[in-house]
Amino acid sequence: MTIRVPPPSEFADERAEKLASLRLLLPRLDHVHADAGVLPFGIEDVDQKLPGGGLALDGLHEIAPRTIFDTASALAFLVSRLVHRQDKDAVWLVTSPRGLDGLGRLHGHGLRGLGLDPARLVLVHAGSEVEAAWALEEILRSGAAAAVAALTGGGLDAATSRRQQLAAASAPCPLFLLRPPLAPSATVAVTRWRIGAAAGPRDRFGLLTAWRWRVQLERSRNGQSGLWLMEYDHVTHRLDLAAALADPAFSDFSVQNAKVA
Repeated sequence: MTIRVPPPSEFADERAEKLASLRLLLPRLDHVHADAGVLPFGIEDVDQKLPGGGLALDGLHEIAPRTIFDTASALAFLVSRLVHRQDKDAVWLVTSPRGLDGLGRLHGHGLRGLGLDPARLVLVHAGSEVEAAWALEEILRSGAAAAVAALTGGGLDAATSRRQQLAAASAPCPLFLLRPPLAPSATVAVTRWRIGAAAGPRDRFGLLTAWRWRVQLERSRNGQSGLWLMEYDHVTHRLDLAAALADPAFSDFSVQNAKVA
């Protein structure tokens, strides 16, 4: 039997052809819908660090608390993003058995306080992490959701996160993943956020008037990272920079100190 070995030039031509086809495929893998749009924060300093001026509506966005004690703040930050999608279709929230560790149970009054109408929320309790991942993909591919959020007891492996990113891109529908502080990160997430609680303003009676969060953008694909002190307005249901950061010099000082801490 005679085996023909192609000359080096044929190997080179075949390799170049395969690389060219892969380069054409990669953009489609990351964003199936180039015109899917974005969900802006409405804060110039934040939106300018995100490609397109906001959170991609066809991507996976990962949110994690700084510590286990910041889990409630991270969940509130996630809900603040869902609020601006609830006028489209239902908002879906998938939890795994350990997804609510440290949170207790979701409370309708608390969701309303953040601006999310419980009647627009579909809650799915999965029996395991595997079932939760399956449910997320099925919901995304159904096209029946305005946004999908997941509370999991761990991180996603690269293969699972890639499938969910593709499902979000094909919908298109934003997927928000809330994971524990020490769980592995989803490597394909379009953005990765770290949320910590901060001391909020009080009125003359010492009562808290607004929630403040220390918001860090750790990763932004084709964008920039950033760190801000944000305040949530319960009347307009919008995030804004805390009043103390109106002075740019103070803002730079705060960011530098936060990075050292």
